[in-house]
Amino acid sequence: MTKNNYLVIHPEVQHALDHNLPIVALESTIISHGMPWPQNAATAKAVEAVVREHGAIPATIAIRDGKCLVGLSDEDIDFFGQTQGVWKVSLRDMPFVIAQKLPGATTVAATMSIASMAGIKIFATGGIGGVHRGAENTMDISADLTEMGNTNVAIVAAGVKSILDIGLTLEYMETLGIPVVTYGQDEFPSFYSSKSGFKSPLRLDSPKEIAELLKAKWGLGINGSVLIANPVPAAFEMEQELIEQHILNALAAAEKHHIKGKEVTPFILKFISENTQGESLEANIALIKNNAKVAAETAVCFRQ
Repeated sequence: MTKNNYLVIHPEVQHALDHNLPIVALESTIISHGMPWPQNAATAKAVEAVVREHGAIPATIAIRDGKCLVGLSDEDIDFFGQTQGVWKVSLRDMPFVIAQKLPGATTVAATMSIASMAGIKIFATGGIGGVHRGAENTMDISADLTEMGNTNVAIVAAGVKSILDIGLTLEYMETLGIPVVTYGQDEFPSFYSSKSGFKSPLRLDSPKEIAELLKAKWGLGINGSVLIANPVPAAFEMEQELIEQHILNALAAAEKHHIKGKEVTPFILKFISENTQGESLEANIALIKNNAKVAAETAVCFRQ
């Protein structure tokens, strides 16, 4: 069997591929592991609507019945929003989940891989994974980074998740040769905040400039992703110091409850949401929609 035997591409997405129309890939962990029902499904549909409003076709990606779904129906989104026990699928899990015909919500790494198989070049998410705090002892480095080093799919995200070691993540991306471009400002953002204390390696101020960079990179035969760091909208930004304190408390709680591996991030995000009276969840939704907008505008320029 070839890769294509494992892909089920939604007719709307297939039409866009056939006619070289702009497409934005979207991940599905936000549906199954990021928010409670029904807010998760409503947010996923709203993000798809933002992509359409700005001229591109959304292709939310997930795994079901032994197939990689590229583009979901509303019924599919509701299924992943309500079903218990959906796997959080990174690269190492994909063969098992597909072979066992289990339902799976894809992380950044898995979404990138499937998007690349389908021929989609632009991907919007909330924040990417990276080098975890304490990685010098745990060696906990997200597969998102290694996949970004190999796969020709650009990612629009609000920086890296602020629960990570941002400095080490930027260093690791430099080692992998991944261009890191911040949209519209000089400082690299940190998910809930537009600030991180780290200067961005690169800055561009328009989707057209970003699209030209992507064309140049891949046109030169340089494989791998580009991270387009898009700061959270100012109206939803949270104080960096406040979020940092919540992160430290969440990390301590995770250690106390022996939370490890891929369960750490959902645990911490839930902890922060509960301890900010939902303010962090509002910021999360706002930044994902904002990333979808910039990704769609970039995809339109990339196809011109």
